[in-house]
Amino acid sequence: MDWKLVQKQAEALLEGERELIPNLANLSALLKESMEELNWVGFYLEKRGELLLGPFQGKPACIHIPWGKGVCGTAAEQDSVLLVPNVHAFPGHIACDGASRSELVLPIHSPSGRVCGVLDLDSPLENRFTEEDAAGLGEIVRLLEKGCDWED
Repeated sequence: MDWKLVQKQAEALLEGERELIPNLANLSALLKESMEELNWVGFYLEKRGELLLGPFQGKPACIHIPWGKGVCGTAAEQDSVLLVPNVHAFPGHIACDGASRSELVLPIHSPSGRVCGVLDLDSPLENRFTEEDAAGLGEIVRLLEKGCDWED
C-alpha cells in the first residue's frame, strides 16, 4: 500500500474545503477505492455521548454505538487506535455486518483535543490490517483534524 500517495490524494480532496460532511464522504470513498479487502469504511461522530453513523462506503451499518461498546466505542472511550485481528475474539464486539472478521478504528480529535469521532475500517479477512495501515491512516486522520471545522 502506497500510503504517501493516498495521503497526497487526501490532501488534495481537503484543500480549500473545511466542511465536515463532504470531506468525510470523499475520504471514505478514497479509502474504499484505495484499499483492498474492505467491506466497510466510514466515520462515526460523537453526538450526545454516543457515536452516530456518519459518511461511509459499504453495507448499511449500525446507527448508534454507545461510548465504550464494541471496537468503535472502546477506541473512542480509551482514545486509542484499536487494531483487531479477529473481531469475534473482541469482548462486546457489535456485529453490524456478520461478514466482518477484522477491524481497525482510529479516534479523531477536535481542536480542543476531545475525541469527536472515529474512522472505522472492516474487512472480511482475519488479520487484514497492519501497523503500517494504522500509521498511514493516522496521518489521514491528522489531515482531517486540521482540515475540517469540528464542533468543540
